Parts: sequence; C-alpha cells; structure tokens
Amino acid sequence: MKSIVIGTLLVSLFILFTPVRAGHELPIYPSFYPQEIRIVTVDAREAAAQLPKAAIHAYIGPEPAFDSSPPDNVRFVESLGSYLVLSLAPDAAKDRDSRCTLARTLASTLVTKALPGFRFHPYPITPFHEDYLYHFDLIEAAKAEYQALAADSIDRSLSVHPQGKLATRLVQAVAWPVEEKGKVALEEVDVRALLTTQTLSLNGWINPPWIKQGWFHAYLLLADAISEPARRRAVDALYQRLIRGQAEGKEEQVNIERKLVSQLVEGCERTVVGYTVRREYYNADFSAGVENIAFDSHTGLHAPIFLRTVKLKDFPWNGWLRLGVPTPPSAAWNPVGGFTDPTGRLIWSALGDAALFPAPYNGGWLVNRVVDYLFIHR
Repeated sequence: MKSIVIGTLLVSLFILFTPVRAGHELPIYPSFYPQEIRIVTVDAREAAAQLPKAAIHAYIGPEPAFDSSPPDNVRFVESLGSYLVLSLAPDAAKDRDSRCTLARTLASTLVTKALPGFRFHPYPITPFHEDYLYHFDLIEAAKAEYQALAADSIDRSLSVHPQGKLATRLVQAVAWPVEEKGKVALEEVDVRALLTTQTLSLNGWINPPWIKQGWFHAYLLLADAISEPARRRAVDALYQRLIRGQAEGKEEQVNIERKLVSQLVEGCERTVVGYTVRREYYNADFSAGVENIAFDSHTGLHAPIFLRTVKLKDFPWNGWLRLGVPTPPSAAWNPVGGFTDPTGRLIWSALGDAALFPAPYNGGWLVNRVVDYLFIHR
C-alpha cells in the first residue's frame, strides 16, 4: 500500500513539473480577407468613373477610359498582355535567307515606334517569363541585330495585313499599305487566349506545369508556321523531351530549351517583334481603398492569388470587396464543364476554394491555407 502511495505521488509530481504543449486551432481557416466579394459588370467608361470613388475597388479587364491621367488614388499592376507577331506568306521570299532578311527589315521599323503599352522585343521570351534569364544573352543579341538594321531601306510598296488594334495602329504609324490578303501579316496574339486551351484547373492544379515558361509560349506561337519538315521534326523532338522530363539535370534542360527556341525562330516564317503590357487598376485610397495586392505575371488580377490576398484598408479583417469586370458570365455554372468564360473562371477561382492554386510567377502551386500551431509551455 505504501509503495502505491509513493508511486502515485511521484507520477503527480512528474505531471505537475513537466512542460505541457497544447495545440490551439481555429475551427475554420479563412481563405479571404473580405467577408463578401461582389462582382459587377461595368464597361471601361463606367470603371473610370467608379474606381476613384471606390464604388468598385478594382477593375479586372481592359484599361478604364479615363479622360486624362488616372487620379492619385488609383494605381495599377502590370502583366503580360499580348505578343506582336510578324508572319510571311510562303511566296513572300524565295528562300530562308531572303525571308529572314525581309522579316528583320520589316520588324526593324518598329524599334522606335512608341505606342502606349507596346515594347519592341524581337524574341519570344519576355521579362514576364520564368525562364527569361536563361535566354538573356540571346535576347540582347537579337535586339542589337535589329537596332543595327537600316529601317529606311524598307520597301513600302509591300502590303501588310494588320490583325488587332495594336497591329493596326503600328501599320498606320509606319505607313505600310494595307491589304487583307497581303504577303505580310502583323498580328496581335492575346496571351490569355493563347493559353486558355492549354490549361485545365483541377483542385488548384494547372496543366501543363510549364504554362509560364517562355519556350512553351514560343512553341505555341511559332511551331505551326515552320515550313521545313526536317526542322519541324527536330523542334517536336526537343519539345517532347522537355514535356516528358527527359533532360538529365538542370543544365541539360536549359540547353534544350535554348536550342528549341533557336530552332523555332531561325526560319523566320513567324517572328515575334514585341509584346504589350496589360495594366489593371485598383483604388488605393488611404481609407476606402484596398492594399496587399498580389497578381499573376500573365493574368494580372484575374488570378486566385489576388482574391486571397487583397484586403480592404477600412477593415483589419473582413469587409465588402467590390470588383468590376467587362463582361457578364456566359458559360454554364457547374464545376465540370462550366465556368469556362473569363468572368466564370474568376468566380470559380473563389467558389472552388481549392487546396492549392497557381503560383503567380512560375508553374508551381501555392497552399491555399497555412495553419500555424501555437505551443504553450508551462
């Protein structure tokens, strides 16, 4: 009996003086700062009027139609908007060398053309791509080559078919003759439209994982225009090695990517001559605006990370967030075959509340919720 009492006393003393760790968790882990997100359809003119007074906190769409410069309390984020691509018909030149000379001469006239949002960049990989630095030397060499060309030697009798608003403005600025079925086409290719058919979101996973890689964009833009069968086979072989992960190490992978892009551009059937920057605006007023803005390098504010980071300045937590979009939902409202239109995808990126969502600057994923455990020592 005495030993039982002593044993009980020792156990009690051990429990009393031993540090205790207790985990305290919230029953619900919030995924958003606002308690309500309201999405309304407004055009660019209405957005310009509503943004300064915080009737909408952000406009996820084209640039609002401000009468002059935006007010001081309205700011913007920048993302990759579109590519400007020069295409030559098969009969525009007699061989590859003459075709490349023609393409470079035509493109060199755009070096000094300053239009809002347009940046001359004669390479398919831009600063908005994850692999930009892997191609930096090739990019600088291409820029130097185009800038050294004599733009005044262009044959302005050659007709050009512009496709897109930016292409039309540039053709007018250069004073090229316009012909719908000309041998030369200058086309604006929207990045979101280029990638929409290549993406599939399922519980936050975005397919393919190389969606933000410049070499992948280059393949989508240029591969189908290759006129030489042998070069097309070589390009496809390199592409397959990349998407199948057959490179042995990072060094070989980068070398394959560089070789792929070099073979894509060397025929000059299609030439990327620049890109545009998309600006999307939000209200940053001291009290009525929003802060903590995160955005995607290719889709801007039209991204799950924006909805999960944006915070109203009036509230330390919760509040009513109002977003403007240019078009109403048009696709079916179901998670299997619906939400395929831009507004629908934005809505589903909130309603789906996936465990993972796309990272803003690369092809990886981010955790939707991060749980912190609090340990209490006694």
